[in-house]
Amino acid sequence: MEIDISLFLEKLREEIITYKVPVVELVSVQTKDPFKILVATILSARTKDETTARAAEKLFKAAPDSKSLSTLSQEQIRELIYPVGFYKAKAGYLSKLPEALRAFNGEVPHDLDHLLTLPGVGRKTASLVLNVAFQKDAICVDTHVHRIMNIWGYVDTRTPLETEMALRKKLPVHHWQEVNTILVTFGQGTCHPVSPHCDRCVLLNLCPKNGVKPRKNLSLKL
Repeated sequence: MEIDISLFLEKLREEIITYKVPVVELVSVQTKDPFKILVATILSARTKDETTARAAEKLFKAAPDSKSLSTLSQEQIRELIYPVGFYKAKAGYLSKLPEALRAFNGEVPHDLDHLLTLPGVGRKTASLVLNVAFQKDAICVDTHVHRIMNIWGYVDTRTPLETEMALRKKLPVHHWQEVNTILVTFGQGTCHPVSPHCDRCVLLNLCPKNGVKPRKNLSLKL
């Protein structure tokens, strides 16, 4: 039997109110600047939120906009963003970003195809920027969204890209903007990739738990 996706997301929307907000959403609360949201999103890949937040704060003090970023050398950027994951590669992307943005009059573009032309920007980053910076309907699928949607059996896919394509066909459009924030927050706080806290999950009696292994020393039958 297929899950009621609206019910699941509604329950999680209420559940995560007290959880830590993912760093990109935190940046969007602090500033509505698409440039800072884009840069924070690039920094956040394969990096813990706490590390991303510290790196973004240091970088934005030195370079709060594209013009000031263009005055920094790649080595300076590297030192400012260390120790985010793949900081050397990200410093390279960011050093090229101001020149790439000149094709759009120095502004962050607000459509998927143009965002994908920017250095260091893949589909996940582009979709998240569209959601957070421009409030556009785009499905951002990271590992949490991919994993949890398969646990629920809402999709049966092997990769985040396959999940995105499946959700585009299946997920009601009014959920597109919120699904990443909800599932990333929930995935970080409760539905961990390893030993998820099914014991305290609000969806305990509803979730199909496809492929989920019970936590060690947990008497609850999954």
